[in-house]
Amino acid sequence: MSWSRVLMVFLMLGLVSACGNKDKPLTRIKKTGDGPDEFTIIPGKPLQAPESYAALPTPTPGGSNLTDQNPLADSAAALGGNAAALATAGIPAADAGLVRHTGRYGVKAGIRETLRAEDKEVRRRHGRVNIFNIGPIDDYTNAYKRQWLNGDAEFRRLRRAGITVPSAPPEE
Repeated sequence: MSWSRVLMVFLMLGLVSACGNKDKPLTRIKKTGDGPDEFTIIPGKPLQAPESYAALPTPTPGGSNLTDQNPLADSAAALGGNAAALATAGIPAADAGLVRHTGRYGVKAGIRETLRAEDKEVRRRHGRVNIFNIGPIDDYTNAYKRQWLNGDAEFRRLRRAGITVPSAPPEE
């Protein structure tokens, strides 16, 4: 057998083995199918006639209703606890100082929608990099790699500026 045939056999084996890895990382951005996400579908509770129609809560569009599943509250009630204690009404008193401090320069209205649109644009611009699925790199890492922070460089910058960094080991 000549060397060219041996080389051709190894090349073919390499190509076939490269096509065999179909595992996708969990941080994969693209949705692969047209159907619904089966993990977001939660069946509702069965419908029941209320004891009093006057005691029914006022409907809230986009809010919850009596047939929505609430596993945490249901399990708390089943174990003898108070399901109403799980419902949060606003910001807890323990976090009020943190929220005040983070909003000291003002809060932009609609920041979640803005970030969602910016994230979608970043992923759209960077979305077709790994089209052949070669290697273990996922799209999320590729799209945001330039925005990662370098902790070591920031640590050295703070040390040069004379700022004490308590979580860092002492200089040698």
